[in-house]
Amino acid sequence: MTDMVDILSALCLAGGSFFCLVGGFGLLRMPDFYTRMHAGSVVDTLGAGLILLGLMLQAGLTLVAVKLAMVGLLIFFASPTASHALARAALLRGLVPKVAPPGAATEDASSKP
Repeated sequence: MTDMVDILSALCLAGGSFFCLVGGFGLLRMPDFYTRMHAGSVVDTLGAGLILLGLMLQAGLTLVAVKLAMVGLLIFFASPTASHALARAALLRGLVPKVAPPGAATEDASSKP
């Protein structure tokens, strides 16, 4: 049974690390503030959640697992709220999102054989 818990914990830790790494690349590759913020906030919640789940599996039924669960709940509720507030503040300050030029999607679709 402990081998199964160790394997599941390792999978959660690896998955969370992967999502955090992909989010970091998303922050570097995305063109504007809003898409960078989206890449960071969505992946942050999922990556941190998987890492915390993996750590809770390693901790077992202890007070440490309860503390990790409380941190997970804080991240689960605070991260989306903070991202929304940040996006709303940027929009109210006049930062407009970059969008594709009109007709760009139809030109790409019509040029394909």
